[in-house]
Amino acid sequence: MKVKEKVWTYRDYLELNDDKRYEVINGRLYEMPAPTPWHQRILSYLHYRFYDFVNFRNMGIVLPSPVDVVMKEFIILQPDIVFISKERFEIIGDKAINGVPDLVVEIVSPTTIRRDTVVKKEIYETFGVKEYWLVYPDERAIEVWALGEGGRYELYSFAEKDGKVKSKVLKGFEVDLKEVFDEG
Repeated sequence: MKVKEKVWTYRDYLELNDDKRYEVINGRLYEMPAPTPWHQRILSYLHYRFYDFVNFRNMGIVLPSPVDVVMKEFIILQPDIVFISKERFEIIGDKAINGVPDLVVEIVSPTTIRRDTVVKKEIYETFGVKEYWLVYPDERAIEVWALGEGGRYELYSFAEKDGKVKSKVLKGFEVDLKEVFDEG
């Protein structure tokens, strides 16, 4: 007889009593690996750039991880960066973002590549996250996916090693890859 695997909910997730980071995807609990210093350096730079742009223009709020994004009872994610427009602040709860952010950034690591590029991308697309940034530190590349007419992601901007990528949601926002991946 096969033992049925537990289906995790947001309530179960909140009852976890340790210092580890987790995500719940379609009712399955996934432990998240500790980020590397290189990951955190890229996260810090991108968060600073997003925050500065959004805050100066009073467009909304930009939050870095860890912050829970509850898409539904069985899907709780912790993107590296989220942007929520000021028109949608009602989704910001006391403990989590309870709904769909306008923009999400994931910094891809070798241990999360499939989850970030396939599973989460599909979730964000299905739920209507308007823009999804995939940052590839090892390749020094960034993909910016934006929802198209049919509600499907289309590659909006891409650069590798040098050049700039731009946002569709945050008009006028762009980042230079040499600055993002500069280790100096």
